[in-house]
Amino acid sequence: MNDLGLAVGVFVLTHLIPAIRPLRRMLVGLFGERLYIALFSILSLAVIVWLGVAYAAAPYVELWPPVDELRWLPIILMPVACVLIAAGLSSRNPFSLGLGAAGFDANKPGIVALTRHPAVWGLVLWSAVHMVVNGDAASLVLFGLLTLLGFGGPKSLDAKRRKTMGAAEWQRLLDQVNGTPFGAALVQVGVGRVLLGLALYGVLLMAHEAVIGLSPLPF
Repeated sequence: MNDLGLAVGVFVLTHLIPAIRPLRRMLVGLFGERLYIALFSILSLAVIVWLGVAYAAAPYVELWPPVDELRWLPIILMPVACVLIAAGLSSRNPFSLGLGAAGFDANKPGIVALTRHPAVWGLVLWSAVHMVVNGDAASLVLFGLLTLLGFGGPKSLDAKRRKTMGAAEWQRLLDQVNGTPFGAALVQVGVGRVLLGLALYGVLLMAHEAVIGLSPLPF
């Protein structure tokens, strides 16, 4: 648990770097924008791997007893989470995580019209359902942290993007996106992104027992 707690602390600290403007400006001035982004991405990935390893090695301390019926929750909700993540990260999005604002067509926003933070909400759904189902101290520490960060993420991203784009332009673009009919937005998401999300779910389902040591299947 000590290693997991340390990994969580480093994770939080590293993700505070972009929020501390003077520190970020200093690092960008020292390394340049592209090298800074590359180094920060490598650091973030390394910390995430550390989190996973520390979580897997943490002792099992039960906080609430397992409920067999709840084991169906990941089977039902994880496909939704995976589609949100896959569609979010593979779409142009000026408001949140994704391929960036370049080339974004507000007349065909796709997943962005359903929620402007699809990848973030996918991660929130992922972490929350695992926290509830597992019911142990390590899961509460890891998935509880990710859930809290996920709930705070959209507000932080909105403030950052609004400042970058300008409040008037941000609101104009948002109004245009929100005017897209629900059915049209679903069609614009595309079958390919849905299949990509389901493929991600399939990989996670098959690898779960080998990596985590526990079958996710409720039977």
